[in-house]
Amino acid sequence: MIMEEWKKLMDCRTIVVKTGSSTLTFPNGRLNYHRLMRLAETMSAIQRSGKKLILVSSGAIAVGSGRMGINSKPADLADKQALAAIGQAELIRIYRRFFDYNCQKVAQVLLTKDIVINHERRVNASNTLAELLKMDIIPIVNENDTVATDEIEFGDNDTLSSYVAELAGADLLVLLSDIDGLFTADPTKDQYAKLIRVVNRLTEDMEKSAAGSSTGFGTGGMAAKIAAARICRSADIKVVIANGSRPGILSDILQGNEAGTLFTWDRDPVKSARPG
Repeated sequence: MIMEEWKKLMDCRTIVVKTGSSTLTFPNGRLNYHRLMRLAETMSAIQRSGKKLILVSSGAIAVGSGRMGINSKPADLADKQALAAIGQAELIRIYRRFFDYNCQKVAQVLLTKDIVINHERRVNASNTLAELLKMDIIPIVNENDTVATDEIEFGDNDTLSSYVAELAGADLLVLLSDIDGLFTADPTKDQYAKLIRVVNRLTEDMEKSAAGSSTGFGTGGMAAKIAAARICRSADIKVVIANGSRPGILSDILQGNEAGTLFTWDRDPVKSARPG
């Protein structure tokens, strides 16, 4: 039964891929160029197969910090916004270079949370994404950190990616992280924790087992990923949480292989998740 749920992912046509700072950078905040290159190569190959992809990428502040020789994430808002401005320009330049190498065009899209509450901006953002996909371009989306404030910020790119998946009418959201998926307990503290392969219904125990971010630059963590999954549930969008240390895992997921935790939102009530 679990394998059958994963096999259904082969039919997904529009996929949003979110990659976090912990996936794109080393622990000191410096970019992992090899991993970015492999991600661009994998996504380009999937796009050529006829599917449509959107990349939601973290890393602007981390890249800006690395470029300025800063080894920790700043706390001051103005400092974060300045480093995001520096990092965003550098990050999109690197992405474009790697995607160009694979003959794949990309575009940059910067969003703030007002697209969720402002109908006109929401429609405009949705239309822009649809047109880019129609042009066979992979949109690279990030929060517009340089202008975001508490009132208009998403706070983490897991949340942003769930709204992007809604805007794009996606079939699947893949959250690439530094962990293999959702476990029955925190695997760093409980040696008996088991990876949950398929989730049909979120339970209180699952939310309790969610751990925080494991890096100094990341803002998400498992709790944010579960919150993103909840947003996707209302739009009937499947969600996969997987380890992004091997970007080729995207191909495994879209070939129907078990590669993390799959949230399927089966409408049939399920009393418990099934550990794998």
